[in-house]
Amino acid sequence: MSAGGAFGGTRGARPVPPEKGVFPLDHMHECDLEKKEYLTCLKTAGHNSGKCKEFSKKYLQCRMEKNLMAKQDMSELGFRKDNEAEVSEGKESNK
Repeated sequence: MSAGGAFGGTRGARPVPPEKGVFPLDHMHECDLEKKEYLTCLKTAGHNSGKCKEFSKKYLQCRMEKNLMAKQDMSELGFRKDNEAEVSEGKESNK
């Protein structure tokens, strides 16, 4: 019989955490207000997350400020810089 784990894994092998996607839970409820605003927006927008980007951005910024996730540039998380958003919105309204 092998010395593997219950499901065939090897004992002593260290798990490798994912690079992104897992971060500490907000046990102290430090970003509850931002989370509730985002969820309320989703409900009123028919779960269209595109209409709630400002709230999701605010929530992620709160998490970064409270060290609940790694600090990262918002453009890396899919958000445009403010001046780029204004330029593209202006182009869309001119069509």
